[in-house]
Amino acid sequence: MKTFFTRPGVRFALKTLFYAAILLTLVYLYSYRGVTGGHFIYNEF
Repeated sequence: MKTFFTRPGVRFALKTLFYAAILLTLVYLYSYRGVTGGHFIYNEF
């Protein structure tokens, strides 16, 4: 099992999935509009 995770292709795939999950989480949190969520301040000018 340890040799499986040390292979370059597997490490690349796992890092890609990890960073994609972080990116999708940030996009979700940015687009979330909760009860107290307001608009971007510069849109009012």
